[in-house]
Amino acid sequence: MRPHDSHPAEYPEHPAPAGPAPAGPAPRRRTRRGRLTLTLAAAACATALAPAAAQAVPAAPAANVAAAAAAENPYERGPDPTEASIEALRGPFATSETSVSGLSVTGFGGGTIYYPTSTAQGTFGAVAIAPGFTAGQSSMAWLGPRLASQGFVVFTIDTLTRLDQPSSRARQLEAALDYLTQRSSVRSRIDASRLGLMGHSMGGGGTLEAAANRPQLQAAIPLTPWHTDKTFNDVRVPTMIIGAQADTVAPVSSHSEPFYSTIPAASEKAYLELAGASHFAPNSNNTTIAKYSISWLKRFIDNDTRYEQFICPAPREATISEYRDTCPSS
Repeated sequence: MRPHDSHPAEYPEHPAPAGPAPAGPAPRRRTRRGRLTLTLAAAACATALAPAAAQAVPAAPAANVAAAAAAENPYERGPDPTEASIEALRGPFATSETSVSGLSVTGFGGGTIYYPTSTAQGTFGAVAIAPGFTAGQSSMAWLGPRLASQGFVVFTIDTLTRLDQPSSRARQLEAALDYLTQRSSVRSRIDASRLGLMGHSMGGGGTLEAAANRPQLQAAIPLTPWHTDKTFNDVRVPTMIIGAQADTVAPVSSHSEPFYSTIPAASEKAYLELAGASHFAPNSNNTTIAKYSISWLKRFIDNDTRYEQFICPAPREATISEYRDTCPSS
């Protein structure tokens, strides 16, 4: 039995809003300068043929362009992202929610599912989120509609008891994903091959453990994670660990940083440290947590390289005291 995390019930805090991250370098363009001499006859011929050529090769319709983009990556959902779109309280998808009673499920304590109402663009990836020690799903509820409106099915869960340790929370997160994809009322909206996990405190420790148990997952985001095990060299899932600089419950020096350091670089990983934030930063609306969680989930669950610009190169902003990563390659 792992020792209990003895920190008190998790109360929300209100971290400072994030500032904009600097734009990445502009793409290089190659230009050629030269002199082209045309004879009068050639010029006349070109003038005569131009209208016919224009008619013979019409511009590609917008539908064809969209189809080509979908063929290149069938998992892209939503318009091209911007700094403003990933910082917004709501994304481009309208959402609904449905409650799941703990009496109707096994292996975890029920929860709330948030999901995009339209499936016109296809199915969606899904994410299960576990709360921390002594907390319920309400402590993570703000993430539900915020992530769902960006194009994910999100399941914030209650645990069987509020004193459950990380290993138990790992099993419950796995059970929640199984329920979500196999028996839930929204299962037809989900692509079961594109799944991820998030969790706070002991829920974050459970997220790491579940990621080690299920290497087929596409993404994991432990939030100010707590665990007695400091070594996670068996994690193969792309993992972003979000720590808090002023965390006294799970200090980054003995939790988030060792967790990050032991995950193999080949797995793709990032460590983001919230400047001046406490252990309870993930319990209320936090723009920095949201924007980089969205970017990580989009990049790895949806394989959407449009979001790579926000996590590579490393972001620089006042709300981040440290950032390390393996900088995924498109």
